[in-house]
Amino acid sequence: MILRVAITGFRSTMNRFFKEECMATYKELLAQRAELEKQIAETRNQEVAAAIAQAKQLIAEYGLTAADCGFKLPNAGSAAGGKVRTPVAVKYRGPNGETWSGRGKAPNWLASLIAQGRDKNDFLVHRS
Repeated sequence: MILRVAITGFRSTMNRFFKEECMATYKELLAQRAELEKQIAETRNQEVAAAIAQAKQLIAEYGLTAADCGFKLPNAGSAAGGKVRTPVAVKYRGPNGETWSGRGKAPNWLASLIAQGRDKNDFLVHRS
């Protein structure tokens, strides 16, 4: 009987200890997370700054160029992926100089003229 009372008392003491000392509340955990995220951001910024400084020092020391480091510089007129895009030839020209390649949805100027009873072929650009 005495042993049972002692064990019960020990359990209640331990439960109270863990609830009060070890278990953080939701708000406390959020505050800890916010503090950790702040520390992470600060540490990352410091390490990035150090890495950039080291890279600049090495580039200056060895006289490296972007090409030496394997960076591809964008060429004038090139699109993403390195492919050169050529403009599509004009297929239709409107009465006010509007143009359309014939690809995709018809532009508003052509759609309104067709709605007025005009034929789309009236606006074809004749190539000579």
